[in-house]
Amino acid sequence: MSAPVVLALMSICFLSFGYLGVPVPFSLMAGVFIGAILSDVSLAAIIQKIFDGVDSEALLAIPFFLLVGELMSSANVVVRIANLSVSLVGHIRGGLSQVVVVFSMFFSEMSGSTTADVAVMSRALGGPMKREGYEPAFIAAIIASASTIAALVPPSITAVVYGAVGNVSIAGLFMAGVVPGLMIGFGLMIYCYFFGPSGLRKPRAPLRQVVFAAGDAALPLMIPVILLGGILTGWFTPTEAGVVAVVWIILVVIPALNRGHFRKIPYDFCLAGLIFSLPLITIGAANAFGWMLAYLRGATYIAEWITSIAGNDPHLIMLLMVLLFTVVGDFIEPVPTIIIFMPLVNALTEAGDINGVHMGVVLIATLAFGLITPPYGLVLLMASKFVGISFAKALRAALPIYVVFLTTIAFAIYFPSVVLWLPRHVLPESVGCFKSPAGTGYICPQ
Repeated sequence: MSAPVVLALMSICFLSFGYLGVPVPFSLMAGVFIGAILSDVSLAAIIQKIFDGVDSEALLAIPFFLLVGELMSSANVVVRIANLSVSLVGHIRGGLSQVVVVFSMFFSEMSGSTTADVAVMSRALGGPMKREGYEPAFIAAIIASASTIAALVPPSITAVVYGAVGNVSIAGLFMAGVVPGLMIGFGLMIYCYFFGPSGLRKPRAPLRQVVFAAGDAALPLMIPVILLGGILTGWFTPTEAGVVAVVWIILVVIPALNRGHFRKIPYDFCLAGLIFSLPLITIGAANAFGWMLAYLRGATYIAEWITSIAGNDPHLIMLLMVLLFTVVGDFIEPVPTIIIFMPLVNALTEAGDINGVHMGVVLIATLAFGLITPPYGLVLLMASKFVGISFAKALRAALPIYVVFLTTIAFAIYFPSVVLWLPRHVLPESVGCFKSPAGTGYICPQ
């Protein structure tokens, strides 16, 4: 049977099982087994590719970042960050909706997980927003939208997976994701100020209250400093950074802020391991699916189709990739999407002479956008469930917010010098710069 026909049957099988409610990893494996049966690929090779997908040292960073988020959310730390956010922006028009965005900008730098962010914010701020009269649909929309910041800013789990699978500098992706992440954060704040409900505006906090709230949250806020400082100075890798952050929380944060939580730490470890098992099995299945896609030259067919339209124009190539990833991201979570389409991404990155970190940030921002778009919209679906509103109503409330994401993605495509400014000045080698033969400074490709 010809390769295009096998690819079509694999895709139909995967989508059919997905629409029937079968979990993503099992839907992927169903498509893989169909492809293996209809081609000359052995089942032993498929099993090997599943294990190859999870056999990566860089992926060990994920359970530690998940554990950091779990420890922070259960050790009485969330309230302190919420109080700091209220003291900073609670007096601005939009009230608690502004607090949600600022809270996410803080917490995202500790958890790295969009799902962890949406769960924590829904529990911590969903109830107070309801009591202050915010529409449940708007609550779900703003919480889901703000949680996507975690996909971009360090220590983004999505960036870890992209870097590990695509052989791209994870530290470079961390640095390059800061500008788009801040753009989404400030864009949401501007939207809430001009177009969101006015909410209950609190009195402006005096300086001493802001200082007190910052001091109260100082120990947990040291975690982003530890993570970034250690990675940027080269003291430890992203995986080791997660371990150091866990040690900091257990030895410093919990004894100082909530000593009684020590007896619950084993539960946090078990829960983080359980949560990690979900993306892990998806990573294995997606790696096998992506390998079958490459083996059957599916990535080549798509790459040839895109280059036939865009030629070698990097901007047009990235726009078409954004369109593709927006559609695919509507149905599949970011992690399996990255793994399945990485051969295609690598081919087009080379064809357009695009910086690997630049392409990575654009696609990660696109996949973050896919988390709040229909029909799947994982974090919007989670937020609507937590808030107690239908997905359709939450989706209608989220539609105007799409402008923020589309503007950010377009900016990231057309202004690579701004997006890559931070990694070029902090970690120049992560974006392809090399030391000048003169012995001073770096030379960076344009």
